[in-house]
Amino acid sequence: MKIVLAPMEGVVDHLMRDMLTKVGGFDLCITEFVRVVEQLLPPRTFYRLCPELHHGAKTPSGVPVRVQLLGQHPQWLAENAVRAVELGSPGIDLNFGCPAKTVNKSKGGAVLLKEPETLYQIIKAVRDAVPAEQAVSAKIRLGFDDKSLALENADAITQAGASLLTIHARTKVDGYKPPAYWPWIKKIKQTTDIPIIANGEIWSAQDAALCQEQSGCDDIMLGRGALALPNLANTIKHGHQGMTWEEVKALLVSYSGYEIYSDKGRYYPNRIKQWFNYLKRQYPEAEEMFISLRTLKDPQAIVELLSS
Repeated sequence: MKIVLAPMEGVVDHLMRDMLTKVGGFDLCITEFVRVVEQLLPPRTFYRLCPELHHGAKTPSGVPVRVQLLGQHPQWLAENAVRAVELGSPGIDLNFGCPAKTVNKSKGGAVLLKEPETLYQIIKAVRDAVPAEQAVSAKIRLGFDDKSLALENADAITQAGASLLTIHARTKVDGYKPPAYWPWIKKIKQTTDIPIIANGEIWSAQDAALCQEQSGCDDIMLGRGALALPNLANTIKHGHQGMTWEEVKALLVSYSGYEIYSDKGRYYPNRIKQWFNYLKRQYPEAEEMFISLRTLKDPQAIVELLSS
């Protein structure tokens, strides 16, 4: 079984990837998306979103990190894919799942699920441009408004030469509302011969087992669940017990050291509060601490609260 850390825009940056891969259980990370419009982006854009490129495209604990691109123009995506691979990315991931309105309005992300031919042209252009030994993966949802094009989209992605496909088992309109429709992944899996990774609504080892059973997939991708339970990957893969609240607090303090002294330090209070919104799902203590945390704006005061 392979477990991949999901590309969560504005949440899973290189600091969070470092923290979660240190906790363990992940085999691959995907970056937040690099937005491609009509230009070849400079190397600094890739290094900003994926500083791991300076270190062999791996987190400090040795987990590979793959650059994700988002856009609608096949040739520009292909040129930027070549650049990302030249900078060291182990393959390229293409985002056809982002539900954000601003992204969809500019014809990126999930809105392309309405256009199987565009999916084909994008993936074929990238596949033709990137060396054969480099993976070209895609991430999709089951559709935009509905699931009517799910099988056609998967076929277009397969025929274009994608190496593997990650499926978030909801449509764009479903957003993140439960449930995730894992049996639909199995329907798609039966029509393609490329590897598929199942994603969506996996919050526990029990959810992972049910997802694997219903989707027919061994490999899974974790997103919000890994923020709610930081060692979720290890509970799934190795049967570990979930981290205690004291262990989570120690992790938060460690994360604080990274975040406060990084170039994003001014965002630290908002970032830690954002993480608490996920932790509250698993830990009643997080709910209680958040009452005091939400009014704090000074990083040192937040660290003192976490250390209490």
